[in-house]
Amino acid sequence: MSSGDDQQSQALAKPTFTEVQASAVVESVFGLKVSKIQPLPSYDDQNFHVHISKTKDTTDGPIEYVLKISNTESSKNPDLIEVQNHIIMFLKAAGFPTASVCRTKGDNTTSLMSIDSGTEIKSYLVRLLTYLPGKPIAKIPVSTQLLYEIGTLAAKLDKALEKFHHPKLSSLHRENFIWNLKNIPLLEKYVDALGRNRNREIVEQVIQLFKEEIMTKLSHFRE
Repeated sequence: MSSGDDQQSQALAKPTFTEVQASAVVESVFGLKVSKIQPLPSYDDQNFHVHISKTKDTTDGPIEYVLKISNTESSKNPDLIEVQNHIIMFLKAAGFPTASVCRTKGDNTTSLMSIDSGTEIKSYLVRLLTYLPGKPIAKIPVSTQLLYEIGTLAAKLDKALEKFHHPKLSSLHRENFIWNLKNIPLLEKYVDALGRNRNREIVEQVIQLFKEEIMTKLSHFRE
């Protein structure tokens, strides 16, 4: 499959909810009254920053959330989303600065929504997380201290996840998933996007080194 085909299938799989539809999901599935909603950046899922109106039932709760609508492919694998949610809850309980997973009116962590796209009925898993305020690393000056803190947090995260267990954990082990670091060679079919320049040479060298130095030892690494 070419990168063009990948991009096309990705576009077909990505949800295209309007702000009105997303608001209706929050209100009907999670029982919260939306006062403001706006799209957030996303890759192949769809995210919305949601503000809710305070009511007598939500006085003590948060007023900002993130509505996450999974793409059609991930939505076919509810075990994957369930494990992701349990990891978030596990890390939250361990004291990490993570969002909280919200329950639906039916006391579930996800809900499957069916939407008529005009040509077919598509199903999407939706979930709601509390909004975690902050700034993306890309938008702030990077210092040695900041990098040290990121590394420290990553190490603590890694150690904590050694203790995480779930009967459906294997759902995370997706073959040919391009965001899995052991699948670096899959990037080869996308290097044309870099054109002919020094950056491409560096990327090609790294991919080749990964094949020679890492692929042969993958079975010895903890995952």
